[in-house]
Amino acid sequence: MIPFNTKILPGTKGVYMVGGSVRDLILGRPSTDYDIVVRGNPEKFARKLSENLSGHLVKMGKPGQVVFRVVSGEHLFDISAIKGPNIETDLVQRDFTVNAIAYSFFSKTIIDPLNGLKDMAEKKVRMTSSKIFKKDPIRLLRAYRVGATLKFTIEQRTADAVEKNIKLIGASAAERIRFEIFSILCLPESNHSFLQMAGNGLLFQIFPELFRTKGCFQNRIHLFDVFDHTMRTFYMLEKLLGADHQFDPEITRQIRRHMDEKRSAQLKCATLFHDIGKPLVRTIDQNGNIHFYGHEQKGADMANKICKRLKFSVRETGYIDFIIRNHLKPLFFFTAGREKDLTRKDLTRFFMKLGDFTPDLLIHAIADTRGKGDENDERNAAFIRFIKNLIHRYFVNFQPRSKAPPLITGTDLIHHFGLTPSPLFKTILNRVEERTLSNDLNDRTAALIFVEELLGRRIKA
Repeated sequence: MIPFNTKILPGTKGVYMVGGSVRDLILGRPSTDYDIVVRGNPEKFARKLSENLSGHLVKMGKPGQVVFRVVSGEHLFDISAIKGPNIETDLVQRDFTVNAIAYSFFSKTIIDPLNGLKDMAEKKVRMTSSKIFKKDPIRLLRAYRVGATLKFTIEQRTADAVEKNIKLIGASAAERIRFEIFSILCLPESNHSFLQMAGNGLLFQIFPELFRTKGCFQNRIHLFDVFDHTMRTFYMLEKLLGADHQFDPEITRQIRRHMDEKRSAQLKCATLFHDIGKPLVRTIDQNGNIHFYGHEQKGADMANKICKRLKFSVRETGYIDFIIRNHLKPLFFFTAGREKDLTRKDLTRFFMKLGDFTPDLLIHAIADTRGKGDENDERNAAFIRFIKNLIHRYFVNFQPRSKAPPLITGTDLIHHFGLTPSPLFKTILNRVEERTLSNDLNDRTAALIFVEELLGRRIKA
């Protein structure tokens, strides 16, 4: 017996819950999505279920792979026909033994022909047969998603079969590869999965650009080659995103509100790609010093091509591009701060240029620095203190003011100063916003006086 509300799906003969739905219920994992297979006509069953639940029915898939989806409140049911003459035949065709378990609504028993319950108890991901990867190569990636999601280990024969078949992944649709990659990235601890995929070469089949970073050695401030640095940065980023002790409690709450699951996944993806441009721009000067001038621009251009190849969304592509293209900006700002005292206006301009991406870039900067390997280096320690202070000032000072209504608008420029809409409007309003966010202007009257002064000086300030 598994914990499922049988009032939703009464005990009908020939109807089974299957796959991850059963697995998650047995493991006590919350689920509102259920995979149902039926002997007979799945559309007829789906229509009846939809009527009983006052739900909405959608037909999906192509001929031979049709699924009927019933949506009712928080519940989602995907209903299809049993593959083969009986449920056991259906189950042995599935990917991994922990997903090859069924629950009969009629007999209220579990059907487990491949000992998936045993593998579940031993926390193992085991293939149902050695042919599963050739039948559907996306399962090469799915093995790591299932393992990372459940915190299970991929058993040795399955791991060997993945390594043997890594080249098959190229036959999978780009959208499916992207889905699996982001599903892993969305997990709080995905670093180990990516290291495993790098170890057997699967990661480099998907991202050959990363393979070039192996053996690309860096300057004296780095203890590792570009690839190992990248993976250490990835690891450090996950620690930052998941830890409570890196910042004070209020800043931690702010970061977690800002860095939701999807945004964190995008930042981790950008971190994987942040130095892929280095091998292509690497130079050695006459003193033997290694340089990577312009690697952030080159890397962003390369990442754009990866995103296009794997059908990332426009939003995902834009985010990843911005992080990579600007990931050195915090370091440049730190260097500028060592040469002169930074003013409130300097901070405001920095935050305004980076906008909503500011916390993301600053968190990445800490991870990137820790990924260099020398945590005792005083310059690195000073940089991290500097970045943590910026994060604090962004959330405590800048962000609250940036959300306040503007002191004046374009309408004020028209009615109060008799100006005609032009590019000058943007210049004036940007100056007002900058002064406001720097806490130099606090009310409408002060803002109008400032604009009058600006116009008198013809915007030279």
